[in-house]
This record gives sequence, C-alpha cells and structure tokens, in this order.
Amino acid sequence: MSDVLDPAIAGALKRNADGLVAAVTQDAATGAVLMQAWMNDEALARTLATREATYWSRSRGELWVKGATSGHTQHVRSVRLDCDGDTVLLSVDQVGAACHTGDATCFDARILLGEQA
Repeated sequence: MSDVLDPAIAGALKRNADGLVAAVTQDAATGAVLMQAWMNDEALARTLATREATYWSRSRGELWVKGATSGHTQHVRSVRLDCDGDTVLLSVDQVGAACHTGDATCFDARILLGEQA
C-alpha cells in the first residue's frame, strides 16, 4: 500500500489552508449523497491504493478508515476530482450507516429547503 500520492494527482489538488481537500461520498447504487469528509494527501493515496475510504479526522488529527471501528465500511468503486481540483467525489458500496449518528446518510436530518411541488 502506498502512503505517497502520485505527483500528477498531488499537483492537480487545490488544498485548503490545512492541506485538505473536501471529499463527498456518494452511494454507487442509488446516487444518494452519503457524507462529506476531508482528505489529506496520505488519506487520498491510501484510498486509491486500497479502495477502502480513508479520511482525515480534523477533530482527532489522524487518518481514519471508514468502518474500522463501526463495521460500516465503504468500498470505493471510483474517485473523481472536480474541475477546480478542490473536491473529490467517491462512489462507494456502503455497508451499514454512513453517518456517525447511525443514519443512512448525513443529509437526512436537516432539510433547509424542500423540493418544490
């Protein structure tokens, strides 16, 4: 497993002041947006090498593999970089809940504007 990001990919990234890029995770089967997290270069490199979604925990200051403790894993089918280079999109096979609250998605709880009829 490589912890070093390919220089061509690293050069295309636009990181925030903390050296992170946003990672949006989407269910490969349904298209539902599951969660948003952060990745540093090592997390992205590990994700690309292992196909296990690996993120950077800002609160703990360490890498975390989704599901390592909960069992709610994400097998990564594909990773795409947006046109600005500041967000990656992971398409995953989600096992169990994606949200740490136990919800299927982190975007179930607070609807700020519903769909118009």
